[in-house]
Amino acid sequence: MITALKLFLIIIHTAICSIFALIFIFIDRTFTLYHWLSKVFSGGILLISGVKIKIDGLDNIDPKAIYVFTSNHSSQLDITALQWGIPNRLAMIFKKELAKIPLFGWQLRLGPYIMVDRKSLESAAKSIEEAKELMKKKKISVLVFPEGTRSKTGEIQQFKRGAFHLAAKVGYPIVPVTINGTEKILPKGTFKLKRGTIYLHIDKPIPTENIESKQDELELMDKVRQTIISNRKDY
Repeated sequence: MITALKLFLIIIHTAICSIFALIFIFIDRTFTLYHWLSKVFSGGILLISGVKIKIDGLDNIDPKAIYVFTSNHSSQLDITALQWGIPNRLAMIFKKELAKIPLFGWQLRLGPYIMVDRKSLESAAKSIEEAKELMKKKKISVLVFPEGTRSKTGEIQQFKRGAFHLAAKVGYPIVPVTINGTEKILPKGTFKLKRGTIYLHIDKPIPTENIESKQDELELMDKVRQTIISNRKDY
């Protein structure tokens, strides 16, 4: 009963925020209002869910700088936690299926996010170019989940190269972010929300100006993956 009530309130909250997002998209093309609303949206989800966020490493980043944030991924709550916890203006790469969801999907497609068809290599390449333009023109950081999909167990899966190819092309630093706790609060494959605390660890930015070859990208990918693995904890 409690979970059903939480889900109902989350749906209502999402619909209201999506309507405002669509309005803000058309009246403010700098996306300042949109990003402010993303904090309201994620904060509301956490409040309804009874979930707290604890963050360490905020002093490692500049809130006004542009980065490629990379994180592990094991729960639907990961995006909410990162939207709330990362102070920078933030965009995400999302799968095209989400764009079909009324209101919520529409504002994703029209907002400062990048849609990708995960079955198409051409779409993946296009999304990297779109992210590059977005970061440079709108001064917005990008969040990428290098695993590509959520882990069922919380164990870090193999990374895909796309995030590191993007970082190399744009020349902005890459920031490893480790999420702990979301897989216990909302595991993959279930809608049963539990109360609890999500822990975010933000590492120091890794420069990418000298990443020139595929091998350089693969070495960067391994370094970021090992960094995230080393910060995984069982709270």
